[in-house]
Amino acid sequence: MKNSIIQLLLAFVFAWAAQAENWPQWRGPFFNGSTTEKGLVATWSKTQNMLWVTPLPGYSGSTPVIWNDNVFVSSPDDQKNLLFFCLDRKTGKVRWQKKVVENGDIEKGRNNSTSPSPVTDGKVAIVMYATGDVVAFDFDGKQLWTRQLAPEFGKLQDNWIYGSSPMLYEGKLYIQVLQHNPPEYAHAMDDKPARESFLLCLDPATGKNLWRHVRVTEAVSEAQEAYTTPIPHLAKDGTQIIVVGGDYVTAHSPADGAEIWRCGGLNVRKEKYWRIVPSPVGTEGLVFASGPKRDPLLSIKDDGRGLVTSSHLAWQSKEYSTDCVTPLLYQGKLYVLDGDRQVITCLDPLTGEKKWQGNMGVREIFRASPTGADGKLYCVSESGTAVVLEAGPEFKILSTIRMEEQPVRSSIAVAHGQLFIRTGKNLYCIGKS
Repeated sequence: MKNSIIQLLLAFVFAWAAQAENWPQWRGPFFNGSTTEKGLVATWSKTQNMLWVTPLPGYSGSTPVIWNDNVFVSSPDDQKNLLFFCLDRKTGKVRWQKKVVENGDIEKGRNNSTSPSPVTDGKVAIVMYATGDVVAFDFDGKQLWTRQLAPEFGKLQDNWIYGSSPMLYEGKLYIQVLQHNPPEYAHAMDDKPARESFLLCLDPATGKNLWRHVRVTEAVSEAQEAYTTPIPHLAKDGTQIIVVGGDYVTAHSPADGAEIWRCGGLNVRKEKYWRIVPSPVGTEGLVFASGPKRDPLLSIKDDGRGLVTSSHLAWQSKEYSTDCVTPLLYQGKLYVLDGDRQVITCLDPLTGEKKWQGNMGVREIFRASPTGADGKLYCVSESGTAVVLEAGPEFKILSTIRMEEQPVRSSIAVAHGQLFIRTGKNLYCIGKS
């Protein structure tokens, strides 16, 4: 009898472990802000459902990534050094920390040099900074390789500091650099007279180039720049790597970076000061891209070739767009959070039809992107107020939690039944005790 009970308990533990989801990069395991995790809490406080709190030496828009019992997070310190940490997921204790770049932090506007989120595939943990330094570690903290993009291609020319995150997919590491040319920003000047915008593909085991594709555009001035992150998208005829910026959405071959299709419809007025922040998201047959500054949300059919602006726009909406926040695709619905107006809209991704819309209930700006998990939508404002919504047939706020540690620009990560929230001071792990 005793052995049977033990076997049942072990079976339960192994079944739970098999279902537990990691959060390996900025937009999670499915590159759309969602996860299959269950049993998540809908409310918390400094004393309720708070598993641990770990102080961080500096603020950042970088989202932590989680693999099993390892939490990876980047941060500046007060000496402007750029750091990389591995924390124990169960306790929050620092397993190891590395000073990756000495005196390398730059701050401008809402960004600093640690805005790119790290990535991991369970074998390596890779961190990138706005300095162009890309470094890989094993899970014991041993440095495996390092790349310095600035000496190779020039310092990264983005007005508000480079902020794209690297992306890992099927054994390849993708780095997007969409930047200003000719160089004019003092914080990124060097002896190189010109800059190229490009998509770079590296071997994550060695850091060596697999290919580099130069991405051309007729965009001008700041409109050349993007703080977006590329995503993989599975179309009928194979995987595409989707890039948004420089007034276009483009799809690229993962084999060599060759451009498959290109869609305009963003920045049709050709404005100069039109940097783009929201990353793309995709579903079967469609790619979604939201322009900034009240520009439209585009739905693009993914089976085109060449320039598809006039032939492959499935639908577009000027009413439901966002300046900074990346849309969420969750349980067959597309959620668009207008962080400036504090309004979230639930859309049918196939038609663009509005299912519901509601006000977040707090007059605070939202910069972090929403997370979908366990039938809930987790959002957090720049001022540190978390708002949990029901991902149901109508708009419903489940809870509002004021954490009051600004600035908060890091999206909420979810893994192993826990929420990971980075504030201006701490990293919180929240879940059922």
